[in-house]
Amino acid sequence: MKLTTIFCYSDDFCKFFEKEFNARTLSTGSHLRKRGFLLNLSEVIAIIVYYHESGYKTFKDYYTRSTELKSAFPNMPTYNRFLELQQLAITPLAIFTKLLSQEQCDGTSFIDSFSLEVSHPKRISSHKTFRGIAKRGKTSMGWFFGFKVHLIINSTGEILNFEITKGNVADNNSKLIKKIMKRIHGKIYGDKGYLLNPELFESLYNQGVHVVTKIKKNMKNKLMVMQDKLMLKKRGVIESVGAILKESFNIEHSRYRNPMTLLINVCAALIAYSFRENKPSIHKKVRKMLTA
Repeated sequence: MKLTTIFCYSDDFCKFFEKEFNARTLSTGSHLRKRGFLLNLSEVIAIIVYYHESGYKTFKDYYTRSTELKSAFPNMPTYNRFLELQQLAITPLAIFTKLLSQEQCDGTSFIDSFSLEVSHPKRISSHKTFRGIAKRGKTSMGWFFGFKVHLIINSTGEILNFEITKGNVADNNSKLIKKIMKRIHGKIYGDKGYLLNPELFESLYNQGVHVVTKIKKNMKNKLMVMQDKLMLKKRGVIESVGAILKESFNIEHSRYRNPMTLLINVCAALIAYSFRENKPSIHKKVRKMLTA
């Protein structure tokens, strides 16, 4: 993924966003001085997103040492000044992320969540940045303190929708499920954490959404068509997406010094993933099986 590609997409979006934003913003009636910045909004967003493709582990090293960044943006402000500018990009960055995540649903979707740990469990009592915001949660890997990212992808690995919640929000939370599955149709496959109550399951089914999960050991066994059994075995494709976001795009770390920087980092990582060419896909596995 090239920096030029990211900038072109972000620039097109920012032109539309600023036009709509200025048309709907109410004026106070007084004259305000509009001081120009060294970087415009699209350049700020491009710099933030490209960090996740740069290979640097910290944003400070990336901003101060990347020769590619300095050649592309020769009028870059100081690092501390850029941290102030990126706070102004939170709203357009979040909207841009939502627009890019609205890929077309192909009738076969996968849902899962992964943790965003912001502090080691032993340091929760002394943690200050997310005090009162982050919560304890539990996954198959154990307890954590932080947030959750809930993802829905299609069969080709494109993100259809996402939500960020506190760590103690259950995967099958009714409000969360209704919100994240608004534009989904067809069958959606998840793990046992997405077992829904009968009322919610029936409501989604009437809307054209069929949630398919495995059952727990203490539940009565129910017949399932062979296709659904095979698709449940391919549910690892969404776990691969979570692994890519954590390992390649550095979506999780414990160096946050401001709650807003978490939202910026998560949105930028999801945007960077949307530009990724080789996404996890169940169709690639099918081709390998046919050619073997």
